[in-house]
Amino acid sequence: MSASLTATDAQLDGVVQRVLSVYRRWGRSTTVAQMRSDWDALFGVDSVDAEVTPVAIGALTGEWIIAPAAAAARSTVLYFHGGGFQVGSVHSHRELMAGISAATGCRVLGIDYRLAPEHRHPAALEDASAACDWLLAQGVPPGEIVFAGDSAGGNVVLAALLQLRDAGRPMPAGAVLMSAWTDMSASGDSYATRAASDPIHQRPMILAMARNYLGTEGDARHPWVSPLFAELHGLPPLLIQVGDRETVLSDSVAFAEKARAAGVPVQLEVWDRMIHVFQQFPEALPEALDARRSIGAFVRALLPQPPLTRKS
Repeated sequence: MSASLTATDAQLDGVVQRVLSVYRRWGRSTTVAQMRSDWDALFGVDSVDAEVTPVAIGALTGEWIIAPAAAAARSTVLYFHGGGFQVGSVHSHRELMAGISAATGCRVLGIDYRLAPEHRHPAALEDASAACDWLLAQGVPPGEIVFAGDSAGGNVVLAALLQLRDAGRPMPAGAVLMSAWTDMSASGDSYATRAASDPIHQRPMILAMARNYLGTEGDARHPWVSPLFAELHGLPPLLIQVGDRETVLSDSVAFAEKARAAGVPVQLEVWDRMIHVFQQFPEALPEALDARRSIGAFVRALLPQPPLTRKS
């Protein structure tokens, strides 16, 4: 997909080098705690143009992120961050969630689900279910909830949807997926065809993250682990965004094709030249802002709109 404005090569390379400056510091001796600290320092911000309120959901923690445009909203985006199930937090994704709140006019509930290796599958999925149950208990109808997530968080979104469907429970209005990791076996063509163009994520890294999350006994092709291998009927409308340079491109494209064949309404956007979760770099990439606007339009079309106030 083309943007109204496009990033220069220098802008895009600056973003890549910023990410690699962290990745290249990591080695076999780097602790998980150090990786998480580095990740939050790379992406995290302390101040956003939104109201930020900590929230506790049993043993889980998270944050309400409410942009000024969403101050009176009940409709909610339930957000699950990326990070390979090992790093990432509501802090690292606070700016992205604030941008989504502004674009959609919804409040955003971000969840710090449990991470590996301390908590392997299905811990993250259990936490997603608990967060959804809590939101419903607060009186928010399923039709006013949209799930959203990036990378591993996109995997959580899809697995949670499949779990809800299989239990015969009401679905949210829809879901937004950014660079979603749908195939932990890394079997797609793009792991080879995009290996040279993706500056960050390569198949060995993807498989190592999968092993870290699943442990030695985990099944990388289980439908609630790799949603690409699930039966996909009965899912709500999906917006799928992915960069054309990504090794995980096939995870989105193949999933979109399979979901459409199962009757699921899917809007797939493949963004020219873009890298993994490019939506996190609005200060450098015009495409990030355009992608957020597309998310806003998609979500607003799904949710009930407040009645117009008639002027006297």
